[in-house]
Amino acid sequence: MPSFDVVSEVDMHEVANAVDQANREVGTRFDFKGTDSSYARDDAVVNMTSQSDFQLEQMLDILQTKLARRGVDIACLKVDEPELVGKTARQKVTIRQGLDSDLCREIVKQVKASKLKVQAAIQGDRVRVTGKKRDDLQQVITLLRGESHEMPLQYTNFRD
Repeated sequence: MPSFDVVSEVDMHEVANAVDQANREVGTRFDFKGTDSSYARDDAVVNMTSQSDFQLEQMLDILQTKLARRGVDIACLKVDEPELVGKTARQKVTIRQGLDSDLCREIVKQVKASKLKVQAAIQGDRVRVTGKKRDDLQQVITLLRGESHEMPLQYTNFRD
């Protein structure tokens, strides 16, 4: 029976490359000279450090630009509020992966409401959609692409 998985994944290697590129750009830009501005990545969290809130906004824009150029969807970013401590300002950017249970249930509900002859099942942080016809599965993908979700969706593991 044909099936595919609905997932939300981010290539962490591309994130590391984008953070490195952003660090290089901040190090060479004139408006960041002598400010000790930098990015540090711990797994799925990017910590930005600078001297002011305004510079953090510029650094966030640089990071988002670099991520978008490397093919990482910036909708998966969760940006925390900046923390001002003494002469330094810090901000955390979390890269979210996987579908949470609420979003999985919403996707299953949308698939069932479409009245297509497919079944959707939650499997951890992904949703598996199975059906008898390949065309039905492609209609489900089209349906889900048309809807707006809080996380970017990918459709993987398509099997005939």
